Amino acid sequence: MPSTPNLIKIVTGNSHRALAEKVAAKLGMKVSKVGAFQFSNKETAVAVGESMRDEDVYVIQTGYGETKINDYLMELLFLINACRVGGARRITAVLPNFFYARQDKKDKSRAPITAKLIANLLQTAGCHHVITLDLHASQIQGFFRAPVDNLYAEPSTLRFIKEHYNPEDLTIVSPDAGGAKRVASIADKLDTPFALIHKERQKANEVSKMVLVGDVDNKTCILIDDIADTCGTLCKAAEVLLENGANKVIAMVTHGIFSKNAIEKLNNSKLDKIICTNSLPLEDKLERCPRIEILDISPTIAEAIRRLHNGESVSYLFNHVPE
Repeated sequence: MPSTPNLIKIVTGNSHRALAEKVAAKLGMKVSKVGAFQFSNKETAVAVGESMRDEDVYVIQTGYGETKINDYLMELLFLINACRVGGARRITAVLPNFFYARQDKKDKSRAPITAKLIANLLQTAGCHHVITLDLHASQIQGFFRAPVDNLYAEPSTLRFIKEHYNPEDLTIVSPDAGGAKRVASIADKLDTPFALIHKERQKANEVSKMVLVGDVDNKTCILIDDIADTCGTLCKAAEVLLENGANKVIAMVTHGIFSKNAIEKLNNSKLDKIICTNSLPLEDKLERCPRIEILDISPTIAEAIRRLHNGESVSYLFNHVPE
């Protein structure tokens, strides 16, 4: 990767320091001496250990944590504000998994559009630009007055599939109708057939029936999704595919949240393996579930930072994987 000029700082909170260190290493630098901590009364505070004046600052923080996600959000806001007060020239929030991305619309009476509130908070804190990965709803970009670069895991996914599988033996599958466009794009680029699973619900958050649309007989099926949370849909989808003649089922997801008893579900499921990016920290999950494999997304994020800092086009990354 080409060298990066001076006047750039990589800052991170506590949500995913390992990813920030990988991104910084790709850029040939180290994470800045800026940290977040909590007082004994659980108030969050930040400490800035070096000058930010006239620097191009990139704050890496991912929306994650069953009990700490709100703490990480406050760390992010405080870090951005501390850099602004410190005289930073430009502050970019790098959010591999956007906070509250699934609360992007008013789906019932008196419900807040929380993702819009997050956008307002980031801009009020002093954020000038946002880099994120596979937004759950792309219209979130419209919640910002500042520019938003929504990167895609698709190029990395395509390269992984081409390196490990024969496209002639594959069928790409969407576990729900909402992901059909994403799956069709990947299937077209691989020149493979695709299928989708239609979910019928009797009540919210409870799938009563799954209907397969497409032919998966004697195929290796790759389930593609952006988020794996409780993993109920992925596990049930794997059963439906195998019942319809699939040889084996592999899941590929961008954001592996794996909350509650998701790991136990995966260990007891009929999925052959689950491949996800390191947009979230998964070290403890890897120990508990040997089926999980990591797809490193740090080169894409690092290249996006380098291109943004140098005033180059970021759209190159929509179809290419940097080395």
